[in-house]
Amino acid sequence: MNDQTGTLDWNADGVPISLQFEDPYFSLQDGLAETRHVFLGGNDIPARFEPGFHIAELGFGTGLNLLTAWAAWRESGVKGALRFTSFEAYPLDPAQMSTAHQAFPELGSLADELMGALGERGVQTHDLDFTLITGDARVALPAWRSKADAWFLDGFSPAKNPELWEPALMQAVGAHTKLNGTFATYTAAGHVRRALGAAGFEVARVKGFGRKRHMSIGRQRA
Repeated sequence: MNDQTGTLDWNADGVPISLQFEDPYFSLQDGLAETRHVFLGGNDIPARFEPGFHIAELGFGTGLNLLTAWAAWRESGVKGALRFTSFEAYPLDPAQMSTAHQAFPELGSLADELMGALGERGVQTHDLDFTLITGDARVALPAWRSKADAWFLDGFSPAKNPELWEPALMQAVGAHTKLNGTFATYTAAGHVRRALGAAGFEVARVKGFGRKRHMSIGRQRA
C-alpha cells in the first residue's frame, strides 16, 4: 500500500483527519455508531444477508465500514464468505489504519485479524472475500465486472471531494448494482441524490446520524 505519512492529522479523540480533503475519516461523534446507522441500517443489513452477498464501497479509508459489516456477517451466522469490494484512490498505510482502529476496542480482535491478513489486493479468509481496488474509481469502476447487492458510498464530503460524486460515477454505481440492490450514504446533497436517481435508483432522504439531519438511501429499479 502507498505510504500516506504526512497526509493525516489526529484530533484529541483519535479521529484521523485527511489533510488533503480537510475532512475526518469517520464521525467525530462515534464512527462505529455512524457506520451502523448509515451503511448497515441504510442498506437493511444484516437482515438481507444471504450466501454470496456482495457489498461494494467507494472510499475504503480506515477500513471501519468493512470491519463493521464483517462483524455483522459473523454475528448473522450466514454460511460462506461475505464478499466486499472497495475502491480507494489513496490507501492508508497499515500502521495508520491500526492506529485508527484503536478507537473501536469492541472491534479489536477482528481488526487484528484483518490487519494480519491484509495484502496489497485485499483479504481472503473462510468468511471474508475482500478485494481492494486502488486508483481512480472513475476509471476502475466502469471496468469492474461484478455487481453489488449493496453500496456504501463513503467518499469525503461532496463539497471537498467532488470527483467521487460525479454523475458519471454515480451512473457506474447504478450499472454495477443488482436489480433491487441498494445504496446508502451519509450525504443528502441534492446533486448527489439527483445523480443517483438518474442512475436508476429510487432515492429517499431519511434521518441522518448525530448532528446530520438527513442522509440518502436508494433501491435499484432499473
